[in-house]
Amino acid sequence: MENRSVPPGPYRATKLWNEVTTSFRSGMPLRKHRQHFKKYGNCFTAGEAVDWLYDLLRNNSNFGPEVTRQQTIQLLRKFLKNHVIEDIKGKWGSENLDDNSQLFRFPANSPLKTLPRRYPEVRKNSIENFSKDKDSIFKLRNLSRRTPKKHGLHFSQENTEKMNRDMISEDQENSVDNREINQKDVEEVWRHVVLIYLQTILGVSSLEEVINPKQVIPQYIMYNMTNTSKHGVVILQDKSDDLPHWVLSAMKCLANWPRSNDMNNPTYVGFERDVFRTIADYFLDLPEPLLTFEYYELFVNILGLLQPHLERIAIDALQLCCLLLPPPNRRKLQLLMRMISRMSQNVDMPQLHDAMGTRSLMIHTFSRCVLRCAEEVDLDELLAARLVSFLMDHHQEILQVPSYLQTTVEEHLDYLRRGHIKNASDVLIAPLPTYSYCKQISAQEFEEQKVSTSQAAIAELLENIIKNKSLPLKEKRKKLKQFQKEYPLIYQKRFPTSESEAALFDDKPTIKQPMLILRKPKFRSLRY
Repeated sequence: MENRSVPPGPYRATKLWNEVTTSFRSGMPLRKHRQHFKKYGNCFTAGEAVDWLYDLLRNNSNFGPEVTRQQTIQLLRKFLKNHVIEDIKGKWGSENLDDNSQLFRFPANSPLKTLPRRYPEVRKNSIENFSKDKDSIFKLRNLSRRTPKKHGLHFSQENTEKMNRDMISEDQENSVDNREINQKDVEEVWRHVVLIYLQTILGVSSLEEVINPKQVIPQYIMYNMTNTSKHGVVILQDKSDDLPHWVLSAMKCLANWPRSNDMNNPTYVGFERDVFRTIADYFLDLPEPLLTFEYYELFVNILGLLQPHLERIAIDALQLCCLLLPPPNRRKLQLLMRMISRMSQNVDMPQLHDAMGTRSLMIHTFSRCVLRCAEEVDLDELLAARLVSFLMDHHQEILQVPSYLQTTVEEHLDYLRRGHIKNASDVLIAPLPTYSYCKQISAQEFEEQKVSTSQAAIAELLENIIKNKSLPLKEKRKKLKQFQKEYPLIYQKRFPTSESEAALFDDKPTIKQPMLILRKPKFRSLRY
């Protein structure tokens, strides 16, 4: 299959759907099959479709090697429901498809999804309604402390005074010619700087097709930049919007396993599975994904940068986009990514699922609560899994505070104060980061570079299992067998031959020591 990349723009998920269905329809091999003593031409079995589509998705940069066979079956069921395929008798509309020998075929016309004409509407609590009330939500220095609370986004008095002192009052007392900077100017500069950087990083002529500028709330950015712990995690002033205490305790227990499993915790068999289900149930019951419905198009468009030679650009773009999140959402995302990243790399973590490894389980469980569309999109699961996998591997960089952003805003405010620019939205004078885009490479070179950091992390996990001397031999064999089932290609690369695998365990036939040979006594006959 030609590995095309859908360009940034609105409704990218729909465009990807059309690309996958077109590629599947044009590339899926068709042949004659016999079923119930009848011959059928130009058809395929469900198992053949799973094999072909599974290979297509894993080698497509829009989805990546993290795609599972079960996700491929789910996509084929959606194909059947949307009449991309039909069974051999012409039936469709249900999701009755399994990985078996049932026969299917393509209909005469494979329907492609049409793109909506209008920009997607934001949720009912629109940004326009929010902007009317934002002055009552964010407490400034000259407002009463009795301002109604919402989302725990009140700036602490110390941070508010610091921001006002650094950005608004600087140089005003020393020069009568300086323009007075108000809070609205500060907010507009933050909005403008973030949008300029994001547009530059993505390399697009306009952001209007992927994000509505009104969706960028400067107060969110300012709060996420200033109200953080020493580890960069957002600190909420209103604790009612924070994770419940019992969820935080459960996440800490699994993130630090087994060190956190002290004598105060139960030690019954399956305890860790119950703790994991408790955490999963909480996040899956949230009313909207952590990346919010409004930013769905934005994050889906960044997914097209998730290629080996564009990895740095994707990290910088995601770093800015995650600053746009409401602080409670950003804090939940930070803590969730830290937990599942630690769990997936922990060789001492007990098996949490009978059929899936820890990393696959983390992606499968939490992808839907991180990214999904307000209206069901057929590729939601695959796109979300791709993003969560990348966030797991790069969450420390993506979710840290970019220091260059604060510097640029201060310089821009200084230009505005001194009259070098008249409006906050004028051309930014401060230097922007430059990005060098790689030249086009051959297919062979692309294949060599396709092994991403996520695969390197998985390979590192395999080495940790191999080199773990404290792990009993029986348990090590069990973990390696499970790893081989989940990641056969990486395992085969590490152990290309059976001899190399046997050398790890020194599999040599055990020669039992000969027992003491006693000479049999000779019995003399009683006869003389």
